[in-house]
Amino acid sequence: MNTLYMVLGLLVALGVLVTFHEFGHFWVARRCGVKVLRFSVGFGTPLLRWHDRHGTEFVVAAVPLGGYVKMLDEREGEVPAELLDQAFNRKSVKQRFAIVSAGPIANFLLALLFFWILAMLGSQQVRPVIGAVEEGSLAAQAGLVAGQEIVAVDGKRTPGWAAVSLQLVRRLGESGELALTVRESDSSLERDYRLSLNDWLRGADDPDPVASLGIRPWRPQTPAVLAQLAPDGPALAAGLQVGDRVLAIDGLVLADWQQLVDAVRQRPDEAVTLRIERGGEEREVRLTLASRGEGEARMGYLGAGVEGVEWPAEMLREVSFGPFEAVAESLRRTWSMSVLTLDSLRKMLFGELSVKNLSGPITIAKVAGASAQSGVGDFLNFLAYLSISLGVLNLLPIPVLDGGHLLFYLIEWARGRPLSERVQVWGMQIGISVVVGVMLLALVNDLSRL
Repeated sequence: MNTLYMVLGLLVALGVLVTFHEFGHFWVARRCGVKVLRFSVGFGTPLLRWHDRHGTEFVVAAVPLGGYVKMLDEREGEVPAELLDQAFNRKSVKQRFAIVSAGPIANFLLALLFFWILAMLGSQQVRPVIGAVEEGSLAAQAGLVAGQEIVAVDGKRTPGWAAVSLQLVRRLGESGELALTVRESDSSLERDYRLSLNDWLRGADDPDPVASLGIRPWRPQTPAVLAQLAPDGPALAAGLQVGDRVLAIDGLVLADWQQLVDAVRQRPDEAVTLRIERGGEEREVRLTLASRGEGEARMGYLGAGVEGVEWPAEMLREVSFGPFEAVAESLRRTWSMSVLTLDSLRKMLFGELSVKNLSGPITIAKVAGASAQSGVGDFLNFLAYLSISLGVLNLLPIPVLDGGHLLFYLIEWARGRPLSERVQVWGMQIGISVVVGVMLLALVNDLSRL
């Protein structure tokens, strides 16, 4: 079932985003008087094809990893004299700029639409209340204590833990002061705390911003009773069963599931002894934990899960907006995520953020499947983020991408004439090399995560 959700989620995501992107090019091209020869969603063998009254061929192809709009252009073949005025290369710089930029702009508009819908639907968020602070951590040094609620990070309000994490991600790899505004337990008073960052999580492969500050979010106590066992996990291989209650690990008596999780994560590839209760009897089970991640992000893995528990109503918060308020919220979120995406790329370029955070089609498929399983809201949120990423990446000034073409047009506008064909070909070859290299790196990252 998970595989089915992955495949369907990926197909829907790529189908929607690619179609909308290419429709942006198509729609503006038509209005600029350019003849569109083909509108293709996907590459390779056509599965479906039809023509409209303008003679444009619409294609749904077998490989759904992109798409394209083919326009009449003298550089790609002979154009009849009566159609020269409809050729893309005969249009003004402003018109060509508008046609090429329309694709990424369409992606931003789609993200705005999804965020607007999500803002009106509303969401239930967990209040960012601190459950515990690790001794000697950045949070402890600043004076933070359990029971406080984080209401803002660097002046940005944080209604839930997702907002806290998002604001912290912006500071990865940086030095300076991190400002946290907290509300004391059972009080309306707010107080500012300053945490000193020094190349914070610079180059970390799999950063966990909240945990690295020494903050553990508040959670309801969950009994360590196994409800799920991974088919390839150490727990199942050692004979553990659904319904077993884990009482202790290597002599450490467990109060709840989180204690077991913390203990397991600290022991990658180590042999441990679990004391469990099964059918009213206690017994010991020895097993060797597996590991996940690399380097400093390497953690122990048991391959077991528990049933979720109900959260108390006072720890949850409903966040929703009216139709007009939702417009402002969607604009804010789209702008915020666009800036974060661009800043993350800059940090990767300068080594502040590990390139292992790049994701390729396998990770996108997994996230698409997980978000589709979670519900319409999560899937729309995923589509909005992916659409913004597609828009930002396509605007990068790399020849072969939309941004590279826009760069050539800006140079042409400034010089009064286009760059020579030879220079443009060199640029395209460099651009292709860069894009292929990044795609291969993302694919390697995907495979390493498996």
